[in-house]
Amino acid sequence: MTAQLRLRYGPPGLALTLTQTDVPVPKDDEVLVRVRASSVNPADWYNIRGKPILVRLGGSGFFRPKSPLAGSDVSGLVASVGKDVKEFHAGDEVFGICSGSYAEYVTVPEKDLALKPPNLSFEEAAAVPLAGLTALQGVRTKGNLQPGQKVLIHGASGGVGTFAVQIAKALGGTVTAVCNSDKVDLARSLGADQVIDYSRQDFAQTDTKYDLVVGVNGRRRIGDYLRILVPEGHCVYIGGTMRQAVGLLMFGKLRSSVRTGRLRFFIMSATKDDLMFLRQLVVDGKVKPVLDQNFSLSAVPGALEYLHAGHVRGKVSITVP
Repeated sequence: MTAQLRLRYGPPGLALTLTQTDVPVPKDDEVLVRVRASSVNPADWYNIRGKPILVRLGGSGFFRPKSPLAGSDVSGLVASVGKDVKEFHAGDEVFGICSGSYAEYVTVPEKDLALKPPNLSFEEAAAVPLAGLTALQGVRTKGNLQPGQKVLIHGASGGVGTFAVQIAKALGGTVTAVCNSDKVDLARSLGADQVIDYSRQDFAQTDTKYDLVVGVNGRRRIGDYLRILVPEGHCVYIGGTMRQAVGLLMFGKLRSSVRTGRLRFFIMSATKDDLMFLRQLVVDGKVKPVLDQNFSLSAVPGALEYLHAGHVRGKVSITVP
């Protein structure tokens, strides 16, 4: 099969190699998926670059990658299943989280897959898992958003942000989206009740208070978010800078107790229940992925560079022929 393999750390054009390799064999609890589409995520960029250093310290391999596999989102057709798999059968259309989806075939644990929503294309379905689950857990699990509460989403036009706006609305929140001027119409189309163009207005200087603030790669100081929280409100960081992460780890509890806001910085951990909940939102038409551009499997390095440039509206998909 053809696959983009990560043989070293570095820029995607140097670190990834399009090559022929063996089709993987599924373990007893795994599904072999004939990949039809994938997508690119900031996490993929960091894992391929090997930066920040925490990526390597987290078990990826310090001097070189332990595994050559790259790509986290998948949608496609079940080719075969392990002997313990009960839910899926050959020919089923599926989507989910995996390791190694920049390839024609990938093995995926049964628990990390669900049937593809019938109202999505393979490219749309592949855009959902990682970003959608991150947004769901940020808004619902960590943010504890309740119907009628006010939520501000800073970074509302990217992959996670576009899902966060829609999920917050689906959960009954009153949503304020913060984005650049060229993406204001996109945020409104996703259902945002109010849109703030950050090039014209500083959300941290307004008098409005929010029950939940979600900072998606927001690159704003902790104090800016705490300033607009109601007492006992929640602030959830998704992505962002190393400085923010260190600040939260070192001073988060202290600042939280002083300002009464509750700070959360988390890394998404996929669960079957969350994947099924997200799937139902998509099937019901409450959440729909936003696709910016589509690239071929051979052009994955270019797709990652395009993502990293920071101007993507929603998600970038990969078609596997």
